[in-house]
Amino acid sequence: MPSATSGNVQSLLQYVSVITLMVSILMASYCISVEAKPKSSTAFVKKTISSHSVVIFSKSYCPYCRRAKAVFKELKQEPHVVELDEREDGGKIQDALSKIVGRRTVPQVFINGKHLGGSDDTVEAYENGELAKLLAIDSAEEEEL
Repeated sequence: MPSATSGNVQSLLQYVSVITLMVSILMASYCISVEAKPKSSTAFVKKTISSHSVVIFSKSYCPYCRRAKAVFKELKQEPHVVELDEREDGGKIQDALSKIVGRRTVPQVFINGKHLGGSDDTVEAYENGELAKLLAIDSAEEEEL
């Protein structure tokens, strides 16, 4: 009868080893995913701005935000848009923007990592040709629009 007991113990040890390995893998993947996320709203804003050539922090219902997004559509540019009203941390991101650029209003537009401004600033830069320069759009290409 001792052989049956040792067989059970061996099976149990193998089972525990498999479970331990699975838990270790899950914990490691969780740690990696947690590390990949910015640790604060300010870090999120800075990472987003540095990761995309055009970023608009917006609210989906805001007419000024729609106007800024329309400018980029006219220029056939695809901005990375962060809709603050559609995120749980939207208020915190808006607070972080306030600390970074001194404005809490939306939209806030960034081109190649630099703050352009809000809707009026974006439209003005579009109308005077500064936006095309910032986006490196050929002036002949812009005239076709």
